[in-house]
Amino acid sequence: MAGLMSLGASVESRRQIHHGASRKPAAAPSPAPLPPTVKTITLSAVGDIIMGNAGAGMPANDGRDFFGKVKHLFAADLVMGNLEEPLTDDTGHVKCLPEQTRCTQFRVPPSYARHLADAGFHLLNQANNHGYDFGAKGYSNTQKALEAHGLKHTGARGQITLVDVAGVRVAVLGFSSYPRDNSLIDLAAAKAVVQKAAGLAEVVVIQVHWGAEGANETHVKPGTEYFLGENRGDPIKFSHMAIDAGADLVIGHGPHTLRAMEAYKGRLIAYSLGNFAGGKGLKGEGNLGLGGVLKATVDAQGAFVGGHFTSTYFTSSPGVPMPDPQHRGLDLVRQLSQQDFPSSGARFEVSGAISTL
Repeated sequence: MAGLMSLGASVESRRQIHHGASRKPAAAPSPAPLPPTVKTITLSAVGDIIMGNAGAGMPANDGRDFFGKVKHLFAADLVMGNLEEPLTDDTGHVKCLPEQTRCTQFRVPPSYARHLADAGFHLLNQANNHGYDFGAKGYSNTQKALEAHGLKHTGARGQITLVDVAGVRVAVLGFSSYPRDNSLIDLAAAKAVVQKAAGLAEVVVIQVHWGAEGANETHVKPGTEYFLGENRGDPIKFSHMAIDAGADLVIGHGPHTLRAMEAYKGRLIAYSLGNFAGGKGLKGEGNLGLGGVLKATVDAQGAFVGGHFTSTYFTSSPGVPMPDPQHRGLDLVRQLSQQDFPSSGARFEVSGAISTL
């Protein structure tokens, strides 16, 4: 076809020349429009963070270099973490009674918010089982401390935290099994708040504290999980519901161990990012000390474009996060994703790159 068109043009040109027609060249065809550049943003997240415990064990140098070995791993348009303790002075609130043998209560001074800001965090989740360790006053003190250092927070019941991320409106919501937070258990209420968030923002991120705890709780199974008699939610049912309602990225934590990642309707679910920093308050033996930094790149409508997982670890004392050159966390998440979600699990390259194919 192209050859015939060229021949026709040649004949016509000769005809024009023979009759003294102008030699003005024909206008060049307009180039085909280039496809528009797809706008993307990168979100990074880590699991449980405890920096120390006032009166029981605090980090060296008053915590000033607590994240020094890992903060270069955080770089993203929005950096998030699960803050597993209040930032407050002692409020006098008593959580752990003498007869309770399995009860822990954590806090660090409000000044530790600076360490989070200096490390590069932008937003911290409070929806977890330690957010109220020092009562309502400790909870609000934490919010004030974070805000004083330019940090956002999420997790309170009904709270939708809106963030401008490189020109994209992002809503972040925190959920747990406790009545003070957005409810992980009441799926109708959870659906309503997710739908509301989807109407306010282009991308919706869920931070959720769920599941049974312990080194043996690595697998994601259908059904409700319990710990010490508490209903800790149904992770699969909740996360699928949240994405159906308009969520784009689900970041889980709570079991104190890494878990699988799943692709669902073009969105990524990280069922647990495990422990990130123990601060002498969390055990670091075995897989309890393994964590990592998840980076997820999404487009302006929240669809997963690509990601990366970098392994970290800590030991029980001092509980400071470190990069893991053995990549043990990555190996564990890859294995669990294949085992628990053989057809829908996220895929991991040796480099840590994540795909959902």
